[in-house]
Order: sequence, then structure tokens, then C-alpha cells
Amino acid sequence: MPVFEVFRQERKGQPFAHAGSIEAPDAAFADAWAREQYGRRGESEALWLVPRESIHAVTDWADEFDLKYRRVDGYSIKSRLKEARERAGSAAAVDS
Repeated sequence: MPVFEVFRQERKGQPFAHAGSIEAPDAAFADAWAREQYGRRGESEALWLVPRESIHAVTDWADEFDLKYRRVDGYSIKSRLKEARERAGSAAAVDS
């Protein structure tokens, strides 16, 4: 039997959270069962049902070295400071 993952929203505006799994012969049965288990007492604002086979894992992450520009500690600013100091020093020497 197919397995459906249930995600529920407790209150309007909140994010959806995984509530559990339902084993059901079809989507209509899973829908009815999810409503009974997660919505009958009004504890959910909304439900999402997703067949487990439709969910895929994300395992291919970008190399951290490709994302240096997004991190504060990713740049080495020593060379830029040196260039700025040299420009400031040369500009001060020209002004004198």
C-alpha cells in the first residue's frame, strides 16, 4: 500500500510541519483518514498530503568554496586593506 506523508498547519500564517504518515490504498482514503486524524478536533488549519514516492531527498549541496561571497568570513580583506592603505598613502604624499 502507498504511504502518504501528512503536513499540517496549526494556525493560519504558521509554517506547515510534518505530522505523520498514513498508509492508504489511494489518495481519497488517505485524505479522509488525514482529516479524521489531524483535523477532526480543529487542531489543524490546513493539511497537505504527499505520496512518499513524490518526495525526494536533496543531497547535492554546493561546495562551500563556491559560496564565499555569501559569508562574512569568506573574504580575505588583507590584500584589499593593503591596496587601500597604499592608495591613501600615495594620495597623502601627492597632497603634501
